[in-house]
Amino acid sequence: MIREEIVIVGGGPCGLAAAIACMEQGFSPIVIEKDNVVSAIHRYPTHQTFFSTSEKLEIGGVPFVIEERKPRRNQALVYYREVVKRKNIRVRAYEHVENVQKQKEGHFYIKTSKEEYIADHVIIATGYYDSPNMMNIPGEDQSHVLHYFKEAHPYFDMDVVVIGGKNSAVDAALELEKAGARVTNLYRGSEYSTSVKPWILPEFESLVRHEKINMVFNAEVVEITDNEVVYQVGEKVERVPAQFVFAMTGYHPDHSFLREMGVLVDRASGRPHFNPDSMETNVEGLYIAGVIAAGNNANEIFIENGRFHGAQIANSIQSKKK
Repeated sequence: MIREEIVIVGGGPCGLAAAIACMEQGFSPIVIEKDNVVSAIHRYPTHQTFFSTSEKLEIGGVPFVIEERKPRRNQALVYYREVVKRKNIRVRAYEHVENVQKQKEGHFYIKTSKEEYIADHVIIATGYYDSPNMMNIPGEDQSHVLHYFKEAHPYFDMDVVVIGGKNSAVDAALELEKAGARVTNLYRGSEYSTSVKPWILPEFESLVRHEKINMVFNAEVVEITDNEVVYQVGEKVERVPAQFVFAMTGYHPDHSFLREMGVLVDRASGRPHFNPDSMETNVEGLYIAGVIAAGNNANEIFIENGRFHGAQIANSIQSKKK
């Protein structure tokens, strides 16, 4: 049994920021990450550019210096790796946390795929990228249906359907069209989402006007077969060829993981019960950081504001120690 003062579950930017904030208060936290640091960013599309400028993604006071105004995915990966090295953050990579339980004695028992820990405080910073929103339709579980888009080259000269109408769907459709895929974009909304990046929408609309991308609004997907997507527009049933399908339907936090720890979670909003000043949940000594605090509304918390949760948590832990 390994004894730790603070265990942080999740090695994304907000988990790393929490580790640095705790270190600045004199603690020696350990970060347990099931993949490697900032794995969600690693899973972004290969050529993705961030919406935010680099300074808004900085953590631990380490400057994020690039020539461009907005960083690309690979630049962010380099930056966060450098932060981990420069700050000497203790990270246990490729170690999956299986169970976190508050003990009668007041400490936490943490079981992972490799070790068992006892800790005074636990910070959950697991994000939401591992849990895609499912449509619950026939055929969704087939191997050619994907919820993550990495890069477009494998889909050259393929019939590809993109489901969704927000940034991830629009980005995927653009990259697929550039790579020579035949793209149909199905979106249940009646017009383009207001969340689509304003500098990208004109290019997308131009491709739709020139029939390079087949854009279908008010489309409710009914079924995915081996080679088609079946959808409805009003009462009319339509079919479109699909050798691959990208269901870019968003993601949600793992509510069950939090509930198993004793955290109260609002069933309607998915929002955990926590003190917004300290980020401490209803379970004393158990904190949350990053987008997991937003519940189902993933557009409420990003790296830009979630990176500050760590300081709130570190201050709370320090005040309890005094």
